[in-house]
Amino acid sequence: MRSSPGCCMRGRRGDRMTVNIQEHMAINVCPGPIRPIRQISDYFPRRGPGPEGGGGGCGEAPAHLAPLALAPPVALLGATTPEDGAEVDSYDSDDTTALGTLEFDLLYDQASCTLHCSILRAKGLKPMDFNGLADPYVKLHLLPGACKGDTHSEGVVPTPQANKLKTKTQRNTLNPVWNEDLTYSGITDDDITHKVLRISVCDEDKLSHNEFIGEIRVPLRRLKPSQKKHFNICLERQVPLASPSSMSAALRGISCYLKELEQAEQGPGLLEERGRILLRLSYSSRRRGLLVGIVRCAHLAAMDVNGYSDPYVKTYLRPDVDKKSKHKTCVKKKTLNPEFNEEFFYEIELSSLATKTLEVTVWDYDIGKSNDFIGGVSLGPGARGEARKHWSDCLQQPDTALERWHTLTSELPPAAGAFPSA
Repeated sequence: MRSSPGCCMRGRRGDRMTVNIQEHMAINVCPGPIRPIRQISDYFPRRGPGPEGGGGGCGEAPAHLAPLALAPPVALLGATTPEDGAEVDSYDSDDTTALGTLEFDLLYDQASCTLHCSILRAKGLKPMDFNGLADPYVKLHLLPGACKGDTHSEGVVPTPQANKLKTKTQRNTLNPVWNEDLTYSGITDDDITHKVLRISVCDEDKLSHNEFIGEIRVPLRRLKPSQKKHFNICLERQVPLASPSSMSAALRGISCYLKELEQAEQGPGLLEERGRILLRLSYSSRRRGLLVGIVRCAHLAAMDVNGYSDPYVKTYLRPDVDKKSKHKTCVKKKTLNPEFNEEFFYEIELSSLATKTLEVTVWDYDIGKSNDFIGGVSLGPGARGEARKHWSDCLQQPDTALERWHTLTSELPPAAGAFPSA
C-alpha cells in the first residue's frame, strides 16, 4: 500500500480508504527550506528610492516563492550611511519609503558663520491630491530656535516663525526638483553642537490648509566645518507629543520630573533665544571714542500676527548718569532678517570702558501701542562667553574693527524696560 499526497488511500482492489486528519497531517509534511513570507507590497511594486524606479509592472505576481533577499538599511537610505549622519528609520520600511525620499546637501561655513542648505530633489512622495499627485515644498526649522514666547506686551499670541526657511512649490509631481539654496546666518560652533535641523516636506493646498507629508531631523553635530555633506534619506512620519490631558497621572508625573531634570542639567540661567545680531566694535584712538556698528540681525522672533516683525535696535552705554548714551537705528518693516549697517559713536576714554557695559536691545515697532521687546544682549566685564570676549578683545585691540555674532535672549535689561515706547 502506497500513500498519496491526498487525504485518502486506495487498496489493491481500488477501494477508497479514508484517512483521519491526524494521520493525514503526518504524511509528507517535511517542509524543506523555510521561505520568508512575502508582504503584499511585493506583489504590487511601486517606484522606490532605488535606481530601478520600482522595477516591474504593477500587479505582476512572482512566478514562484523564492527566498527573499532582505535589503540592508543602507539600501533604504541611499548613498548615506549611519556613520555619515543618517540614522536607520525606526518605522517599518514599507511605511517609511511610502512617504518618499529627500536628497539635500548641508555645509557649515565656520568663517562666515553660515549654514548652507541645498534642497535638491525628492522621489516617490506620497500622493496628497485627488489627481494622485502633490504640490510639494520644503520647510526648514532650527531646533531649538527663536520663538516669540512671553512678550512684554499684552494681547499677542506666540508664533514660532523665527527660524523658518521655505522653498518654492513644485506643482503636480511626486518627484519634485528644487535645486534651491537656503542659508542660515549667525550660526556658531555652539549651535552646531546643540541644534537640530528639521526638514519638512509639505503639500500646498490653496483651498484648505497645507498637509504634512514627512520630515527628517539632522543633528548639526554631524557636520564638519567647511565640508559639504550629502544626504539621501527616507522621510519619516511626524511623531506627535502626547498632551498633558491625554496622559495618565503617572505619565504626567514622569513628564514633569523629566522637564525639571532637563532644566536642572541646563542650568538656572537658561534663557529663551530670540534671534541673532551681528555687532562691530572698534575703539578709535584718533577720535577717542567707541564705534558701535549695528550690521544686521538674523532669525528674529516674530512679534506680529502676520508672522513678521518691524525691528529696530537701541544701544546704551551703562552706567549712564546723564542719560545721553541712547542711540537708535531706523525701523525695518516686515522682516525677521533686517540689515541696518548703521554706526554709533560714544566719546569716551579707553580706560573708562573697562567699567562700562554696552546694552543692545531689539524691539518690534507698533503704531498706537507700546513696542514689543524682541531680545537683547549685554557686552562688558560682567558678561559671559562670546559677549565678554568680544568686549575684552575690543579694549585690547584698539583701532581694529571686530565683528561678532551674538545671541539675543528674552532677558530684558532693567534699564531698557523703562523705555518701551522709544
